[in-house]
Amino acid sequence: MKAVQSINDLDVNGRRVLLRLDLNVPVDKGEISDTTRIERTLPTIRNLAARGARVVILSHRGRPKGERDPSLSLTKVWDTLAGLLREHSVQFATDCIGPIAIQAVERLGKGEVLVLENLRFHAGEEENDSLFATALAALGDLYVNDAFSCSHRAHASIDALARQLPAVVGLSMETELDTLHNVLEAPTRPVIAIVGGSKISTKLTLLDNLCVKVDAIAIGGGMANTFLLARGYDVGCSLCEPSLVTTAQDIELRANETNCRIILPKDVVTAPTPDSVDAIQNVPVDHVAPDQMILDLGLDSSNDLATAVRSYHTLIWNGPLGFFEKPPFDASTNRVAAAVRQYTASNRLISICGGGDTLSALHRSGSMQDFSYLSTGGGAFLQWLEGKQLPGIAVLMK
Repeated sequence: MKAVQSINDLDVNGRRVLLRLDLNVPVDKGEISDTTRIERTLPTIRNLAARGARVVILSHRGRPKGERDPSLSLTKVWDTLAGLLREHSVQFATDCIGPIAIQAVERLGKGEVLVLENLRFHAGEEENDSLFATALAALGDLYVNDAFSCSHRAHASIDALARQLPAVVGLSMETELDTLHNVLEAPTRPVIAIVGGSKISTKLTLLDNLCVKVDAIAIGGGMANTFLLARGYDVGCSLCEPSLVTTAQDIELRANETNCRIILPKDVVTAPTPDSVDAIQNVPVDHVAPDQMILDLGLDSSNDLATAVRSYHTLIWNGPLGFFEKPPFDASTNRVAAAVRQYTASNRLISICGGGDTLSALHRSGSMQDFSYLSTGGGAFLQWLEGKQLPGIAVLMK
Protein backbone atom coordinates (compact mmCIF):
# COMPACT_ATOMS: atom_id res chain seq x y z
CA MET A 1 0.00 0.00 0.00
CA LYS A 2 1.46 3.32 -1.09
CA ALA A 3 -0.11 5.16 1.86
CA VAL A 4 2.53 3.80 4.26
CA GLN A 5 6.32 3.80 4.06
CA SER A 6 8.47 0.70 4.48
CA ILE A 7 11.93 0.14 5.95
CA ASN A 8 13.43 0.45 2.48
CA ASP A 9 12.35 4.10 2.41
CA LEU A 10 14.62 5.03 5.34
CA ASP A 11 18.35 5.27 6.01
CA VAL A 12 18.86 3.04 9.05
CA ASN A 13 22.66 2.90 9.18
CA GLY A 14 23.82 3.32 12.78
CA ARG A 15 20.34 4.22 13.96
CA ARG A 16 18.43 2.58 16.80
CA VAL A 17 15.40 0.92 15.23
CA LEU A 18 12.54 -0.15 17.50
CA LEU A 19 11.05 -3.16 15.72
CA ARG A 20 7.60 -4.27 16.93
CA LEU A 21 7.11 -7.97 16.24
CA ASP A 22 4.53 -10.54 17.28
CA LEU A 23 6.55 -13.21 19.07
CA ASN A 24 3.55 -14.49 21.02
CA VAL A 25 4.30 -18.09 20.08
CA PRO A 26 2.82 -21.25 21.61
CA VAL A 27 4.94 -23.00 24.22
CA ASP A 28 4.31 -26.61 25.22
CA LYS A 29 6.19 -28.12 28.16
CA GLY A 30 8.74 -25.35 28.06
CA GLU A 31 9.43 -25.62 24.34
CA ILE A 32 8.14 -23.51 21.45
CA SER A 33 5.78 -25.76 19.49
CA ASP A 34 5.37 -23.57 16.39
CA THR A 35 8.08 -21.17 15.20
CA THR A 36 6.15 -19.82 12.18
CA ARG A 37 5.73 -16.33 13.60
CA ILE A 38 9.42 -16.13 14.53
CA GLU A 39 10.53 -17.29 11.09
CA ARG A 40 8.37 -14.67 9.37
CA THR A 41 10.25 -11.91 11.20
CA LEU A 42 13.67 -12.94 9.89
CA PRO A 43 13.65 -11.06 6.53
CA THR A 44 12.95 -7.74 8.25
CA ILE A 45 15.53 -8.30 11.00
CA ARG A 46 18.17 -9.36 8.48
CA ASN A 47 17.39 -6.43 6.20
CA LEU A 48 17.80 -3.91 9.01
CA ALA A 49 20.90 -5.53 10.50
CA ALA A 50 22.61 -5.86 7.11
CA ARG A 51 22.10 -2.13 6.55
CA GLY A 52 23.82 -1.27 9.83
CA ALA A 53 20.81 -0.70 12.07
CA ARG A 54 20.95 -1.32 15.79
CA VAL A 55 17.82 -3.48 15.99
CA VAL A 56 15.78 -3.35 19.22
CA ILE A 57 12.93 -5.89 19.22
CA LEU A 58 9.67 -5.21 21.08
CA SER A 59 7.05 -7.90 21.63
CA HIS A 60 4.56 -9.33 24.07
CA ARG A 61 3.69 -12.86 25.09
CA GLY A 62 0.54 -14.05 26.82
CA ARG A 63 -1.58 -12.04 29.24
CA PRO A 64 0.47 -11.26 32.36
CA LYS A 65 -1.90 -8.37 33.18
CA GLY A 66 0.80 -5.79 33.77
CA GLU A 67 2.83 -7.91 36.18
CA ARG A 68 6.10 -9.80 35.77
CA ASP A 69 5.40 -13.49 35.14
CA PRO A 70 8.54 -15.64 34.57
CA SER A 71 6.47 -18.24 32.71
CA LEU A 72 5.70 -15.61 30.05
CA SER A 73 9.23 -14.28 29.64
CA LEU A 74 10.63 -13.87 26.13
CA THR A 75 13.86 -15.67 27.04
CA LYS A 76 12.83 -18.84 25.21
CA VAL A 77 11.90 -16.77 22.15
CA TRP A 78 15.25 -14.97 22.34
CA ASP A 79 17.08 -18.29 22.47
CA THR A 80 15.22 -19.56 19.38
CA LEU A 81 15.74 -16.30 17.49
CA ALA A 82 19.46 -16.30 18.29
CA GLY A 83 19.70 -19.81 16.87
CA LEU A 84 18.05 -18.70 13.63
CA LEU A 85 20.19 -15.55 13.33
CA ARG A 86 23.63 -17.02 13.93
CA GLU A 87 25.19 -14.46 11.57
CA HIS A 88 24.24 -11.65 13.97
CA SER A 89 24.79 -11.01 17.66
CA VAL A 90 21.39 -11.36 19.37
CA GLN A 91 21.24 -10.10 22.96
CA PHE A 92 18.55 -9.95 25.63
CA ALA A 93 17.49 -7.39 28.24
CA THR A 94 15.41 -8.35 31.26
CA ASP A 95 13.19 -5.26 30.95
CA CYS A 96 11.78 -3.21 28.09
CA ILE A 97 12.10 0.26 29.67
CA GLY A 98 14.23 1.90 32.33
CA PRO A 99 17.96 1.62 33.16
CA ILE A 100 18.31 -2.06 32.19
CA ALA A 101 16.86 -1.47 28.72
CA ILE A 102 18.75 1.83 28.24
CA GLN A 103 22.11 0.25 29.09
CA ALA A 104 21.47 -2.73 26.83
CA VAL A 105 20.64 -0.43 23.90
CA GLU A 106 23.74 1.73 24.56
CA ARG A 107 25.94 -1.39 24.28
CA LEU A 108 24.36 -2.39 20.97
CA GLY A 109 26.58 -2.08 17.90
CA LYS A 110 25.74 -1.72 14.21
CA GLY A 111 24.12 -4.84 12.79
CA GLU A 112 23.43 -6.25 16.26
CA VAL A 113 20.04 -7.30 17.62
CA LEU A 114 18.53 -6.87 21.07
CA VAL A 115 15.35 -8.53 22.34
CA LEU A 116 13.63 -6.64 25.17
CA GLU A 117 11.52 -8.40 27.79
CA ASN A 118 7.73 -8.83 27.51
CA LEU A 119 6.00 -5.48 26.97
CA ARG A 120 2.93 -6.65 28.87
CA PHE A 121 4.90 -6.93 32.09
CA HIS A 122 3.98 -3.23 32.24
CA ALA A 123 0.31 -2.20 32.51
CA GLY A 124 0.98 0.80 30.30
CA GLU A 125 1.30 -1.38 27.22
CA GLU A 126 -2.33 -2.54 27.04
CA GLU A 127 -3.55 0.82 28.38
CA ASN A 128 -1.91 2.60 25.41
CA ASP A 129 -0.27 4.84 27.99
CA SER A 130 1.64 7.77 26.45
CA LEU A 131 4.21 7.83 29.28
CA PHE A 132 5.02 4.16 28.73
CA ALA A 133 5.32 4.88 25.00
CA THR A 134 7.66 7.78 25.77
CA ALA A 135 9.88 5.45 27.81
CA LEU A 136 10.01 3.09 24.82
CA ALA A 137 10.64 5.93 22.37
CA ALA A 138 13.69 6.98 24.40
CA LEU A 139 15.34 3.74 23.27
CA GLY A 140 15.09 4.40 19.53
CA ASP A 141 15.39 6.76 16.61
CA LEU A 142 12.94 5.02 14.28
CA TYR A 143 9.91 2.79 14.74
CA VAL A 144 9.01 -0.20 12.55
CA ASN A 145 5.76 -2.15 12.88
CA ASP A 146 6.11 -5.68 11.49
CA ALA A 147 3.33 -7.13 13.67
CA PHE A 148 0.19 -7.10 11.55
CA SER A 149 -1.38 -9.66 13.89
CA CYS A 150 -1.26 -7.11 16.74
CA SER A 151 -2.29 -4.07 14.73
CA HIS A 152 -5.99 -4.33 15.54
CA ARG A 153 -5.14 -3.36 19.13
CA ALA A 154 -4.52 0.24 20.17
CA HIS A 155 -1.71 -0.66 22.57
CA ALA A 156 1.24 1.58 23.44
CA SER A 157 3.81 -0.22 21.28
CA ILE A 158 1.36 -0.25 18.34
CA ASP A 159 -0.34 3.14 18.53
CA ALA A 160 1.16 5.64 20.99
CA LEU A 161 4.78 4.80 20.15
CA ALA A 162 4.17 5.23 16.41
CA ARG A 163 3.07 8.80 17.13
CA GLN A 164 6.38 9.68 18.80
CA LEU A 165 8.94 8.48 16.22
CA PRO A 166 9.22 8.31 12.43
CA ALA A 167 7.16 5.17 11.75
CA VAL A 168 7.14 2.66 8.87
CA VAL A 169 6.19 -0.95 8.20
CA GLY A 170 8.44 -4.00 8.01
CA LEU A 171 8.68 -6.42 5.11
CA SER A 172 6.18 -8.95 6.46
CA MET A 173 3.62 -6.23 7.22
CA GLU A 174 4.16 -4.69 3.79
CA THR A 175 3.48 -8.03 2.09
CA GLU A 176 0.40 -8.63 4.22
CA LEU A 177 -1.08 -5.21 3.51
CA ASP A 178 -0.42 -5.46 -0.22
CA THR A 179 -1.92 -8.95 -0.38
CA LEU A 180 -5.07 -8.13 1.57
CA HIS A 181 -5.58 -4.84 -0.24
CA ASN A 182 -5.33 -6.58 -3.60
CA VAL A 183 -7.61 -9.46 -2.70
CA LEU A 184 -10.43 -7.20 -1.47
CA GLU A 185 -10.04 -3.99 -3.45
CA ALA A 186 -8.53 -5.13 -6.76
CA PRO A 187 -8.93 -8.92 -6.95
CA THR A 188 -8.62 -11.19 -9.93
CA ARG A 189 -12.25 -12.17 -10.46
CA PRO A 190 -14.35 -14.14 -9.93
CA VAL A 191 -13.75 -14.37 -6.17
CA ILE A 192 -15.09 -16.97 -3.74
CA ALA A 193 -14.91 -16.82 0.05
CA ILE A 194 -15.10 -19.90 2.26
CA VAL A 195 -16.35 -18.92 5.70
CA GLY A 196 -16.61 -21.47 8.48
CA GLY A 197 -16.45 -21.58 12.23
CA SER A 198 -19.02 -22.12 14.92
CA LYS A 199 -21.16 -18.98 15.12
CA ILE A 200 -22.67 -16.34 12.83
CA SER A 201 -22.58 -13.89 15.75
CA THR A 202 -18.78 -13.69 15.56
CA LYS A 203 -18.74 -13.07 11.80
CA LEU A 204 -21.76 -10.90 11.07
CA THR A 205 -19.68 -7.92 9.94
CA LEU A 206 -17.43 -10.20 7.90
CA LEU A 207 -20.33 -11.74 5.98
CA ASP A 208 -21.93 -8.34 5.45
CA ASN A 209 -18.71 -6.88 4.01
CA LEU A 210 -17.92 -9.91 1.85
CA CYS A 211 -21.36 -9.76 0.22
CA VAL A 212 -20.27 -6.64 -1.65
CA LYS A 213 -16.68 -7.74 -2.24
CA VAL A 214 -16.89 -11.31 -3.58
CA ASP A 215 -18.93 -13.28 -6.10
CA ALA A 216 -19.76 -16.27 -3.89
CA ILE A 217 -19.61 -17.27 -0.23
CA ALA A 218 -19.50 -20.94 0.76
CA ILE A 219 -20.64 -21.32 4.37
CA GLY A 220 -19.63 -24.27 6.53
CA GLY A 221 -19.05 -25.19 10.15
CA GLY A 222 -21.63 -24.48 12.81
CA MET A 223 -22.53 -21.26 11.00
CA ALA A 224 -24.12 -23.26 8.19
CA ASN A 225 -26.59 -24.80 10.66
CA THR A 226 -28.17 -21.43 11.43
CA PHE A 227 -28.50 -20.69 7.71
CA LEU A 228 -30.09 -24.11 7.16
CA LEU A 229 -32.51 -23.44 10.01
CA ALA A 230 -33.32 -20.08 8.40
CA ARG A 231 -34.21 -21.95 5.21
CA GLY A 232 -36.63 -24.14 7.15
CA TYR A 233 -34.53 -27.26 7.70
CA ASP A 234 -34.49 -29.19 10.98
CA VAL A 235 -30.90 -29.27 12.28
CA GLY A 236 -31.55 -31.65 15.18
CA CYS A 237 -29.44 -30.93 18.25
CA SER A 238 -26.68 -29.27 16.25
CA LEU A 239 -24.76 -26.19 17.35
CA CYS A 240 -27.01 -23.38 16.17
CA GLU A 241 -28.12 -19.80 16.92
CA PRO A 242 -31.94 -19.71 16.56
CA SER A 243 -32.03 -16.07 17.66
CA LEU A 244 -30.08 -15.17 14.52
CA VAL A 245 -32.35 -16.86 11.98
CA THR A 246 -33.69 -13.49 10.85
CA THR A 247 -30.12 -12.20 10.57
CA ALA A 248 -29.17 -15.15 8.38
CA GLN A 249 -32.15 -14.43 6.15
CA ASP A 250 -31.13 -10.76 5.92
CA ILE A 251 -27.61 -11.79 4.88
CA GLU A 252 -29.03 -13.97 2.13
CA LEU A 253 -31.22 -11.09 0.93
CA ARG A 254 -28.23 -8.74 0.89
CA ALA A 255 -26.18 -11.30 -1.02
CA ASN A 256 -28.98 -11.63 -3.56
CA GLU A 257 -29.08 -7.84 -4.02
CA THR A 258 -25.33 -7.74 -4.71
CA ASN A 259 -25.34 -10.84 -6.95
CA CYS A 260 -23.25 -12.76 -4.45
CA ARG A 261 -24.05 -16.47 -4.46
CA ILE A 262 -24.51 -18.15 -1.05
CA ILE A 263 -23.43 -21.81 -1.10
CA LEU A 264 -24.83 -24.02 1.68
CA PRO A 265 -24.44 -27.79 2.15
CA LYS A 266 -26.98 -30.10 0.52
CA ASP A 267 -25.86 -33.08 2.60
CA VAL A 268 -24.17 -33.34 5.99
CA VAL A 269 -22.37 -35.75 8.28
CA THR A 270 -24.21 -36.36 11.56
CA ALA A 271 -23.70 -38.26 14.81
CA PRO A 272 -25.33 -38.22 18.27
CA THR A 273 -22.19 -36.56 19.71
CA PRO A 274 -18.70 -35.69 18.43
CA ASP A 275 -17.42 -38.80 20.24
CA SER A 276 -19.86 -41.13 18.47
CA VAL A 277 -17.56 -41.82 15.52
CA ASP A 278 -18.97 -45.33 15.15
CA ALA A 279 -22.48 -43.95 14.53
CA ILE A 280 -21.88 -41.32 11.87
CA GLN A 281 -24.25 -40.92 8.94
CA ASN A 282 -24.13 -38.97 5.68
CA VAL A 283 -27.63 -37.64 5.07
CA PRO A 284 -29.38 -34.95 2.96
CA VAL A 285 -29.99 -31.71 4.85
CA ASP A 286 -33.72 -32.48 5.00
CA HIS A 287 -33.11 -35.80 6.79
CA VAL A 288 -31.33 -34.73 9.98
CA ALA A 289 -32.86 -36.63 12.91
CA PRO A 290 -33.86 -34.73 16.09
CA ASP A 291 -31.21 -36.53 18.18
CA GLN A 292 -28.37 -35.95 15.71
CA MET A 293 -25.69 -33.25 15.46
CA ILE A 294 -24.37 -31.89 12.17
CA LEU A 295 -20.59 -32.15 12.46
CA ASP A 296 -19.31 -31.77 8.90
CA LEU A 297 -20.30 -31.16 5.31
CA GLY A 298 -21.50 -34.25 3.50
CA LEU A 299 -19.49 -36.05 0.82
CA ASP A 300 -21.49 -34.57 -2.08
CA SER A 301 -21.33 -31.04 -0.67
CA SER A 302 -17.58 -31.11 -0.10
CA ASN A 303 -16.94 -32.67 -3.51
CA ASP A 304 -19.14 -30.01 -5.12
CA LEU A 305 -17.26 -27.23 -3.33
CA ALA A 306 -13.90 -28.73 -4.26
CA THR A 307 -15.03 -28.73 -7.89
CA ALA A 308 -16.64 -25.28 -7.72
CA VAL A 309 -13.41 -23.68 -6.51
CA ARG A 310 -11.94 -24.47 -9.92
CA SER A 311 -14.31 -21.90 -11.48
CA TYR A 312 -12.85 -19.01 -9.47
CA HIS A 313 -9.60 -17.09 -9.78
CA THR A 314 -9.31 -15.88 -6.18
CA LEU A 315 -10.23 -17.58 -2.91
CA ILE A 316 -10.37 -16.20 0.64
CA TRP A 317 -10.70 -18.80 3.41
CA ASN A 318 -11.56 -18.13 7.04
CA GLY A 319 -12.87 -20.90 9.28
CA PRO A 320 -12.96 -24.72 9.05
CA LEU A 321 -15.91 -26.49 7.42
CA GLY A 322 -16.57 -29.00 10.18
CA PHE A 323 -15.59 -30.09 13.68
CA PHE A 324 -12.05 -30.58 12.38
CA GLU A 325 -10.45 -31.23 15.77
CA LYS A 326 -12.12 -34.65 15.86
CA PRO A 327 -11.53 -36.95 12.86
CA PRO A 328 -13.35 -38.00 10.74
CA PHE A 329 -15.20 -34.65 10.96
CA ASP A 330 -12.20 -32.98 9.31
CA ALA A 331 -12.88 -34.78 6.04
CA SER A 332 -14.58 -31.93 4.17
CA THR A 333 -11.96 -29.38 5.22
CA ASN A 334 -9.21 -31.76 4.08
CA ARG A 335 -10.97 -32.54 0.81
CA VAL A 336 -11.52 -28.90 -0.16
CA ALA A 337 -8.04 -27.91 1.03
CA ALA A 338 -6.49 -30.56 -1.22
CA ALA A 339 -8.39 -29.14 -4.20
CA VAL A 340 -7.34 -25.58 -3.38
CA ARG A 341 -3.76 -26.77 -3.03
CA GLN A 342 -3.88 -28.44 -6.45
CA TYR A 343 -5.42 -25.46 -8.25
CA THR A 344 -3.04 -23.01 -6.56
CA ALA A 345 0.02 -25.11 -7.39
CA SER A 346 -1.01 -25.17 -11.04
CA ASN A 347 -1.37 -21.34 -11.05
CA ARG A 348 -5.11 -21.48 -11.62
CA LEU A 349 -6.06 -19.94 -8.28
CA ILE A 350 -4.88 -17.21 -5.90
CA SER A 351 -5.62 -18.55 -2.42
CA ILE A 352 -5.53 -16.46 0.76
CA CYS A 353 -6.09 -18.08 4.14
CA GLY A 354 -6.13 -16.68 7.66
CA GLY A 355 -7.38 -17.24 11.20
CA GLY A 356 -6.04 -19.45 13.97
CA ASP A 357 -8.46 -22.37 13.57
CA THR A 358 -8.19 -22.17 9.80
CA LEU A 359 -4.41 -22.40 9.80
CA SER A 360 -4.56 -25.22 12.34
CA ALA A 361 -7.04 -27.14 10.19
CA LEU A 362 -4.96 -26.66 7.04
CA HIS A 363 -1.80 -27.64 8.89
CA ARG A 364 -3.47 -30.89 9.92
CA SER A 365 -4.59 -31.45 6.33
CA GLY A 366 -1.05 -31.08 5.00
CA SER A 367 -2.14 -28.45 2.46
CA MET A 368 -0.63 -25.25 3.87
CA GLN A 369 2.53 -25.06 1.82
CA ASP A 370 0.84 -24.50 -1.54
CA PHE A 371 -1.56 -21.70 -0.59
CA SER A 372 -0.65 -18.37 -2.19
CA TYR A 373 -0.60 -16.57 1.16
CA LEU A 374 -1.16 -17.61 4.76
CA SER A 375 -1.97 -14.77 7.13
CA THR A 376 -0.94 -15.24 10.75
CA GLY A 377 -2.95 -12.13 11.56
CA GLY A 378 -5.74 -13.83 13.52
CA GLY A 379 -8.06 -11.11 14.81
CA ALA A 380 -6.37 -8.49 12.63
CA PHE A 381 -6.98 -10.59 9.51
CA LEU A 382 -10.64 -10.98 10.44
CA GLN A 383 -11.12 -7.26 11.15
CA TRP A 384 -9.46 -6.37 7.84
CA LEU A 385 -11.88 -8.66 6.00
CA GLU A 386 -14.70 -6.99 7.92
CA GLY A 387 -13.65 -3.67 6.43
CA LYS A 388 -12.65 -2.18 9.78
CA GLN A 389 -9.79 0.27 10.23
CA LEU A 390 -6.90 -1.19 12.25
CA PRO A 391 -5.38 1.27 14.77
CA GLY A 392 -1.83 0.06 14.06
CA ILE A 393 -2.27 0.73 10.34
CA ALA A 394 -4.20 3.98 10.68
CA VAL A 395 -1.44 5.56 12.80
CA LEU A 396 1.16 4.73 10.12
CA MET A 397 -0.94 6.57 7.53
CA LYS A 398 -0.98 9.79 9.58
